[in-house]
Amino acid sequence: MPLLLALALPTNLFGSGPTNWQWHADASDIRIVDGETLALGERVVRLAGMAAPMRGEICRRADGENFDCGGASAAALMRLIGGRPVTCRIVGRDAFGRGVGQCEANGADLGRMLVGGGFAIATGSTMRTAEVTARHADRGLWANRAGMPQDWHGRD
Repeated sequence: MPLLLALALPTNLFGSGPTNWQWHADASDIRIVDGETLALGERVVRLAGMAAPMRGEICRRADGENFDCGGASAAALMRLIGGRPVTCRIVGRDAFGRGVGQCEANGADLGRMLVGGGFAIATGSTMRTAEVTARHADRGLWANRAGMPQDWHGRD
């Protein structure tokens, strides 16, 4: 009998599965948490396939001046959204229970645009070409090679 009960329980009972596969928010309901995380109303989504520096992570410009490179990534994400609605296709959950998804604003893939703009790195193979292109063109944070985010070192 316990086996039958287990089979009848919902798959997301313990937060392991997304409750909806497609999440949408109007511009007024979107909050930028950091360069890889959005709040769509009450739902939090981490962009899939990429990683951005955390807010407060310090990088150094070529002239030696320090700046918040995590804040720069968050600002780049805000510019990409540009006051438009966002739709995310949720593909899973992370260790913190946040949805992980591929999000778009005005038809543009936000994760791919951040990586291609040099404000995030690819964590899988699907965006690696965009990262290499951004790196070779010294786009975004790649323009500050000597003082770029710590986890970006060695990616040349």
